[in-house]
Amino acid sequence: MKELKIRRDRSPAVLRKLAKAEPDARIARRLLAIANALGGMSRAEAAASAGMDRQTLRDWVIRYNAHGVAGLCDQWSGGRPPRLTAEEQEELLDVVLAGADPEKDGFSAYTRDDLVAVAKKRFGKVMHPTSMGRLLRRLGLSRQKARPSHPLKDPAAAAAF
Repeated sequence: MKELKIRRDRSPAVLRKLAKAEPDARIARRLLAIANALGGMSRAEAAASAGMDRQTLRDWVIRYNAHGVAGLCDQWSGGRPPRLTAEEQEELLDVVLAGADPEKDGFSAYTRDDLVAVAKKRFGKVMHPTSMGRLLRRLGLSRQKARPSHPLKDPAAAAAF
């Protein structure tokens, strides 16, 4: 097994000082683990002192060797791309804001299941109703519905009442 060397351009004391000034606790723990390993602690002890596994410390040492302290930052990949493109989301928002047509659609307000069917019909993309609900919240919509109004309602009689 080949021993992994840690770059020595900073002393353990300097790394500890950087860790103390670091606002991100995750980066501070990584700096402390590397400082402990540089200071003579075994890799397993240095990893345990920072609350990580020895293999995890090895991965952080490799990133530290390649990129310095900047390599210890989390690098999120952004996650899964959205199922609907920005244009499709805009079109779906227009559909929701226009509202359902009771004569044509057979219902007066869209449910998540109805919008899943719209997405499948218009865009050819299948979504779960829960995912549709998350998408609608991201688009700034809520689950509130307008209060139904009787078609024969007389506004003048309501005002006089």
